[in-house]
Amino acid sequence: MSDFSCIIVEDEPLAAKVLADYIGQVPFLQLEGSFRNAMDANKFFNTTRTDILFLDINLPKLQGFEFLASLENKPVVIVTTAHHEHALQAFDMNVADYLLKPIRFDRFMAAVNKATARVDKHEHKATSKEYFFVNEQHRKVKLSFSEILYIESQKEYVKIVSAKRTVISKMSTSEVEKILPVDQFTRIHRSFIVALNKIDAYTADSVEIGGKSIPVGRNFKDGLNDLFQK
Repeated sequence: MSDFSCIIVEDEPLAAKVLADYIGQVPFLQLEGSFRNAMDANKFFNTTRTDILFLDINLPKLQGFEFLASLENKPVVIVTTAHHEHALQAFDMNVADYLLKPIRFDRFMAAVNKATARVDKHEHKATSKEYFFVNEQHRKVKLSFSEILYIESQKEYVKIVSAKRTVISKMSTSEVEKILPVDQFTRIHRSFIVALNKIDAYTADSVEIGGKSIPVGRNFKDGLNDLFQK
């Protein structure tokens, strides 16, 4: 399963800590930031893409629903609140789920599964190009999705290996993963994303692409096996 970037907008420190702890327990969730008011969160949204927003309703300065309505490119939203009476308005705004405090971990996971399904569906529909460009030193390099064999994380960089060449670009695997068509690529390790149609063989512990053995991470084994069974 892909990594999904998350942020928390919550003015209660204890509630924010509970959400951060829950996110930390889920291997495919990545917490990018936690904010106590919507104004600070808005600055983040202007520069960084976010998949899932955990949003409290009662916030200082700008209320949660007002903040959500102001966003041009809305992430998938999970509302977190102590008040049940706002549920109808929340679902009218197309939120993925509505969590009442104190939030149980099982309800948290149910909401996360709904949210990630929405993100995957949206990204699958949004992918129409056959190529993309990445920065390599001082130029933009064009890469075709159909040529890519695998992507490997190298700290602050990624190594993108294609049938024709290898490109090193300063970006994270999560960033490049958001560009890739979800029906053609899958993450099999925190450091590796592979092209499904380029896999020559696989075991429970590794996949083979072009003679290279790539490890399968412990948290990705079940998902990979299910994918090939389908």
